[in-house]
Amino acid sequence: MTADYWSIFACAAIWVLFAYICGSVSFAVVVSRLFGLSDPRTFGSHNPGATNVLRTGHKGAALLTLFMDGFKGWLPLVLAKAYAVQNPFLDSSMADFAVKQNSWEMLTPWIIAGVAMSAFVGHLWPVFFGFKGGKGVATAAGLLFGMQPTLGLMVLLTWVGVAVLTRYSSLSALLIAAFAPIYLSGRAPVLYLPRRSFAHIAFLYFLQVGYLFHPASGKNN
Repeated sequence: MTADYWSIFACAAIWVLFAYICGSVSFAVVVSRLFGLSDPRTFGSHNPGATNVLRTGHKGAALLTLFMDGFKGWLPLVLAKAYAVQNPFLDSSMADFAVKQNSWEMLTPWIIAGVAMSAFVGHLWPVFFGFKGGKGVATAAGLLFGMQPTLGLMVLLTWVGVAVLTRYSSLSALLIAAFAPIYLSGRAPVLYLPRRSFAHIAFLYFLQVGYLFHPASGKNN
């Protein structure tokens, strides 16, 4: 009895593609156009993010950008957590069903981590905006809230604390990328996820790499 792994990976690919499309919507540009503001890619740090939108002096536009950039990361992850765990092979023969079900359950944590990575990559390199996106701080925050609300809250408090003390947005983002895997790994027991933590920690380290090597990462202070 061999599971139809192509069907499993095809279903996973749909979730990953959906997350990338969501992440590719640059709300800094969309909101700026909606409010009649200058394109955030043409001034300041040239970074399409909430911090640069705030440089226009329009706090409402900056807050909306911040919320929507977080929401586009949160939405695909929460949907994947809710529906990717449902077995998509209900029309399979009973002989193959158990094998497929076991394979799907083992892959689900990695599919969810892949969805998170894809949404983050979509923000960094959006297909709708010439593959030139922002730093992904708000999107990463939305993903962390979707992954584990307590983790998202801990990371948010860390970001706010560092930002208030240092006044450096980039330093705050780097530090939350460094501390998030520690929060989730079990060093903070309230956040420990026994069966899925390894896949999620892998995603968090991916956030670190993406942030460090993205061209926009050092432009916002």
